[in-house]
Order: sequence, then structure tokens, then C-alpha cells
Amino acid sequence: MVSRIACVGGGPGGLFFATLVKQALPEAEVTVFERNRRDDTFGFGVVFSDATLAAIHEADPVLLRGLRDHGRHWDQIEVRLKGKRLRCGGNGMAAITRKTLLTLLQERAVEVGVDLRFQAEVGGLRDLDGYDLVVAADGANSRIRDELADVFAPSAEVATAKFIWFGTTYMFDGLTFVHEHGPHGTFAVHGYPISDDASTFIVETDEESWRAAGLDEFDTGQPPGPSDEKTRRYLEKLFAQQLDGHPLLTNNSRWGNFRTRRARSWHHGNVALLGDAAHTAHFSVGSGTKMAMEDAVALADAVAATPGDIEAALRAYEQVRMPKVAKIQDSARPSLSWWERFGRYHDAFEPTQFAFHFLSRSIGRAKLAQRDPEFTATAEQAWRVEHGDDPVLDTPLHLDGTRLTGRFLTENPGIAFTTQPPVSGDPWGLLLAAPDAEADLPAAFEELATKLPQRPAIVAVRSGTALTRALLSEQARLVHGVPTVLVEPGADADRAATLVLSGRADAVGTPEAISA
Repeated sequence: MVSRIACVGGGPGGLFFATLVKQALPEAEVTVFERNRRDDTFGFGVVFSDATLAAIHEADPVLLRGLRDHGRHWDQIEVRLKGKRLRCGGNGMAAITRKTLLTLLQERAVEVGVDLRFQAEVGGLRDLDGYDLVVAADGANSRIRDELADVFAPSAEVATAKFIWFGTTYMFDGLTFVHEHGPHGTFAVHGYPISDDASTFIVETDEESWRAAGLDEFDTGQPPGPSDEKTRRYLEKLFAQQLDGHPLLTNNSRWGNFRTRRARSWHHGNVALLGDAAHTAHFSVGSGTKMAMEDAVALADAVAATPGDIEAALRAYEQVRMPKVAKIQDSARPSLSWWERFGRYHDAFEPTQFAFHFLSRSIGRAKLAQRDPEFTATAEQAWRVEHGDDPVLDTPLHLDGTRLTGRFLTENPGIAFTTQPPVSGDPWGLLLAAPDAEADLPAAFEELATKLPQRPAIVAVRSGTALTRALLSEQARLVHGVPTVLVEPGADADRAATLVLSGRADAVGTPEAISA
């Protein structure tokens, strides 16, 4: 029977697990070791979507009460671009300051009998002899995970985009995405309210813009604490109009590259990984705090179900959580990819299509229409203004010497698609295979550039993944100005309309219609 439990890390995931397992096993000794002081916290706010909170609220109402009494709630996402603001409803979310959340979770843990030890450094597993269960909730740089790296096999995929976290006294109405093109490049903001007097203000940009602005001078190798004041002043000036003159607030604010972390296993012996120690997903899709608290629910349930068999409990924990986290990470990749390329989209699209391109990176037109019919109607009206009165998929596509009567091709449109130019002078389509991995896209881009002088009327992109196909198609459309057709297995009208309306392709075809 488990009688002594150690949780290394006093963030939201660790505190929530300790509370839940103590409630389930009141006779057990549950201790949380936190290296920082009780009041220390880095970051500003934590955001949760309404659709993902049920399991957390059911396990313990502390977060529900915290969001109700101290948080901010909204329904709409706003996109600001080139002086225009577009909103899409049906996106219920709530946020709370990280410090408030930690205080509430600390109080709840003490209330149920958890032993909280602050400024308690755990050097390694040797310091935790005698505990029946050790939970490593010690963050993305987990010492315990790294100590058992041979078993856990951790990996990290580093994004190319740069990001930095600030707060601000400017009050956003809800989740707001702001894009500004300055003298050195394009910078974008994820902003959202976290209290009655503060908002989170996360900035992203590409490395070229970051270096051109001279923002690469701060020494990120310093221990946590000092913030990048040069960046703060630069961004306050760049976003001054958007902020109505409000200041940016710092708290260990420094540039970094997001790391998507994975581990082959989340447990070994009596040790379990939880939260960022086991996994991360880009903050544009997955709240790390929400994921850690969901881990806590699953782990506490598993331990309570088999308190006499920790190995079985940890296996059950993995079986429940690993597939769910993998799904979130898979859905986060297209969103992260978007943020690595948003400067291109800023230049290529007008605000309405830009907003639709952004919001459709993970969901389709039909789901967006369910959330906010007016938003999708606005996007379709903008299409008709530019292309004529026909519905999106019935809009003709004029190519070099030929005309397609629609944008969803289920039969061969009368064009020869081939990997090499035909002998005749008839209009033809270049058939390209997208790679299975994003790392191989540069070679595909090079092949595209090499073959475009052969003057195809259209480029058809097949194979690969949905993401690599779309990125290769965008390379042809947005960089080289050549029309494209995406070959989408199993595509329906909704998928086709989403890809065309967003500007990811000029047309969509089935494999039967687009073949060599």
C-alpha cells in the first residue's frame, strides 16, 4: 500500500495532483517539494477553453471557483491586421493570473493535509529514498527526467519562431491576435485579459526580424530573474497604438524558441512524469497548465484505483494520458507551423482572408460556421467581391490557355498532369510529391523552383501529410505566384472550401482526378 508520496515541483500540476491523491488516500503522507519561495512565480496568466475543463472541475472545484471569482471569461477571438479588426465567436475561454491560481491551489492543498515545502531543492532521486511514489512535476527542464533519460528517452523539437512573455495594463476584451509590420519585420501578439487590471502579452517573430531589430543582445544564459529591457522598450514603441500607450510589464521576460517535448515513457519503477516534464504543446493550441492538471487527475485516479500496485497504477496513467496528449501535440503542429510563417501570410493576404487562414489552421469551414456564421459569411463575401458571385467551389479558375469550371475537381479537368513537361505545347500541370516530414520541405521547395521555368499552367501537390502538402502549395502560390491544386485523399466539399477560401490552394482535387 502506498503510504509516502513525493511530488517534486509546486506548479499547478504538482499541487493539483497532491491535493487529489491526498483526498483519495487520506492516510498517505503527501509532500510537495518546491525549489522557489511560496510567492515566486514566472509568467503572467493561464488560459483555459470552456470545452476542456470538465474533467478538472469534476475532480475538484478549486479551479472552477478561482475562474469564477478571480478570472476573466470571453467568447470571441479577435484578429487585428492592417488597421482592421475581425472577430469570430463561439470560442469560450477563461483566464486567471498564474499567481492567483497558485495561491488557490496552495491553500487547497494545505486544507486537505498536503505538506508543502518551499525553497526545498531536490538534487535527485537519491534525496527521495523511502517514498513509495515520486512524481516529477518539475517542469520542462526536469532534473528527474534527465536523471532517467536512458529510460524516458526525452526529445525536444525546437521551433524556428522566437517568442517572449510580457504582461500589460492594457485590457484586451478577449483572446486577441495583433500583427504589426515594423521597420525590421513583422511581430505578432497573443493577448488576453487575466484579471481586472492586467493582460498577458506574448510576442512572436521570426529570427531574421528579431536579429534585424537588435533584440539578440540579451544573455538568456543568465539564471531566471532579469528581464530583457531593450526588447520591452522596442515592443512598447512598436505596439504603442495597439496598447493605447499602456506599458508592458516584465517578469523573467526573455526571448526563447518553443520546444515541443516528448518522452517515450512517462514512468519507471516508482517514478512518474507529469506535465511539462513529460510533454509540451505550443501555447496557441494547448495550455501547458491545463494539460498538467489533466495529467494530475488521471494519475491520482490511477493511484487511488490500485494503491497497492504502483506499477499497475503508472501503466494505467500512461494508457489514459499518452494518447490524449499525442493528439493535442499533433493538432498543435499545424498551429506552430503557422506561427513560424505568419510574416508571409501578413504580406500575402488581406485582413479577412488572413483571419480565415489563421482560424482554419486546425478546424474547417463548417465548424467555424457553427461557431460564428457571420464570420464565415464575411469571409465568403470577401471571396465573391474578388472572384465573382459564384460560391467558392463553383468559381471558375482561369489558367494559361484553359479554364476550370470549379475549384473541387473530382474528374480530370482536361489537363495532363506530369512530373516533366509534355512534348506538346498544350497547357499542362506539374505534379509534385510533398515530403512526409517538414524537415524535407527545403528539398521540395528547391525541386519546385527548378521546374517552374518549364512553365506549367498549374502545380498539383500530392502525397506527404496534410501540412506538408499545404506548405508546398503555399510556396508555389505565395512565393512564385503559380496556381495550385491540392490532391487530398478523402476530401469532401467542406475540406475543399476550407483550403481554397483560406488561400492554401486555388483548387482541390481527388487522387482519381489528378493523376499522371
